[in-house]
Amino acid sequence: MRTMRSWFRDTTGGLPTTFWYLWSGTLINRLGSFVLVFLAIYLTQERGFSASQAGLVIGLWGVGGAFGTTAGGTLADRWGRRPTLLTAHVGAATMMIGLGLARDLWAVALGALLLGMFAEAARPAFGAMMIDVVPAKDRLRAFSLNYWAINLGFACAAVLAGLAAQADYLLLFVVDAGTMLITALIIFTRVPETRQARSATATATTPRGALRAILTDRVYLGFVALNLFAALVFLQHISMLPIAMGDDGLSPATYGSVIALNGVLIVVGQLFVPRLIRGRSRSHVLALASVVMGVGFGLTAFAGTPWFYGLTVLIWTVGEMLNSPSNSTLIAELSPAELRGRYQGVFSLSWQIAGASAPILGGLVREHGGNDTLWYGCAALGVLTAVAHLVSGPARERRAAALRRSGEALAPVDTGRTPQPAEAAA
Repeated sequence: MRTMRSWFRDTTGGLPTTFWYLWSGTLINRLGSFVLVFLAIYLTQERGFSASQAGLVIGLWGVGGAFGTTAGGTLADRWGRRPTLLTAHVGAATMMIGLGLARDLWAVALGALLLGMFAEAARPAFGAMMIDVVPAKDRLRAFSLNYWAINLGFACAAVLAGLAAQADYLLLFVVDAGTMLITALIIFTRVPETRQARSATATATTPRGALRAILTDRVYLGFVALNLFAALVFLQHISMLPIAMGDDGLSPATYGSVIALNGVLIVVGQLFVPRLIRGRSRSHVLALASVVMGVGFGLTAFAGTPWFYGLTVLIWTVGEMLNSPSNSTLIAELSPAELRGRYQGVFSLSWQIAGASAPILGGLVREHGGNDTLWYGCAALGVLTAVAHLVSGPARERRAAALRRSGEALAPVDTGRTPQPAEAAA
């Protein structure tokens, strides 16, 4: 019992109050994240669109997200983290209802584009705010806790969405929009602005300097490119996996239960990951994560029953659990303090490019090469990404060490007293 209390204190204690408000908003928002999980099934079974049309709509969500993350990163640095988050959440809630009411293909496509733009504009601001308020020594714990909240909500949402879809698909959109508005209310009432004021000179010269800094930062852009390749593999679970399970005669509710295993495993095990990988080479951890994800998706080629699909989900989830905290801490250490929002935006852009291209590429490969070719290709891409992480890792660590020595990182913003472990749990 004493050991458990010690572990709980080490895992949750000492983090700023603002972090816990952000964490709560993340959990609530993800509890209602129904739509993206079931969008492919909704479009093909409820709206009668073809697999190619469904892939196009999901791809447009990613295109909108690409614009949103770019704009969100710039606004987070120039306008502020808090107003960017509020605008993004309220706009996304509005577009969510619009997408649920749309019927024609052009209206659904436009709704997905605008929803992706608003929803993903929040990512850079949220990431920058997390880095602002959490000291460097606590960021691995903080990002792991936040990722745990994301997947706790996702696990519940996947199961609940399967039940809600059987009653009325519009209910998915309404609940999702409602949780976005609740998150916006938490930010409005409890979360202060964390962006530190800059001098007039810095403000005037930042836009041009920001673009030059990012475009010439080959180390960071290489890291972003590797995340893009990993995301192309990972996002097949949203686009092609439900279609593959449908071809095997499995229902949307079965898909919801199977994909919920992803969130369940992360909820059970993610809080132990920081201690497991602490002190280990991040390049080795990222390489291992890429291999495990590739193997998990590659085994999908042999799946045909719910239990086998569930096994593949559990395997690639282990890779996801290793990948996320190492990625998050590296982004924080590779981002100059004045450009945190933009650097977060560029990293999020890799997810949006993958979100736009993964369903299209997956659909093309599946249509012309077959189901097995798609999943074997995922395995091969995972191995290649792992090799690239091992090769590029030393340069990333040298860059992070140089930024620490030069004092680029600003001290975290003091946004309130540190809660006691009991308060943190509440």
